[in-house]
Amino acid sequence: MHRPYRLKRALDMTVVLLTAPLTLLLIVACAVAVRLDSPGPIWFSQQRTGRNGRRFRMYKFRTMVENAEELKASVAHLNVLEPPDFKIIDDPRVTRVGRFLRRASLDELPQLLNILRGEMSIVGPRPTSFAPGTYELWHAHRLELTPGLTGLWQVTARNESTFDERVRLDILYARRASLGLDLMIILRTVSAVFRGSGA
Repeated sequence: MHRPYRLKRALDMTVVLLTAPLTLLLIVACAVAVRLDSPGPIWFSQQRTGRNGRRFRMYKFRTMVENAEELKASVAHLNVLEPPDFKIIDDPRVTRVGRFLRRASLDELPQLLNILRGEMSIVGPRPTSFAPGTYELWHAHRLELTPGLTGLWQVTARNESTFDERVRLDILYARRASLGLDLMIILRTVSAVFRGSGA
């Protein structure tokens, strides 16, 4: 394990452990809200592609109705992004509590478990749901990094950018990666969440 990775891992663990009392309270509150709001499981999990193309199960709070995947085909025409991205403005499958969790980025809190397990980092490229075989060759550079809870494109372009634009920002981050840059991204992410631009 080379030194930059050890330092980054140390930063991850320090942030997670220092914020644990607050995040545990938030996790319990969110779990209760999801349970009371709509039928279905509290958690949503999905296979994502991580470092070196390794697949892992990423966790989130459920923010959609229980049969959201079955309804996807019926709302596919509302997709506003180019494939492989998929996003619907005011997605009718999103629950009332889910809408709030997304806006506040609280739906991502269960990924702290992925960070503790070493599958994710606090800062890095967001892990995609599609397999590494669907990537173009130059896209694969983002797979050299541990995927993150937040990243450079989240605090710059946010959700308005295309997949190719986000990959370019991921590669830029890889070239300039440092603890100082990670701390800047973390602070700007917190600011974005408090401004309500986390969705």
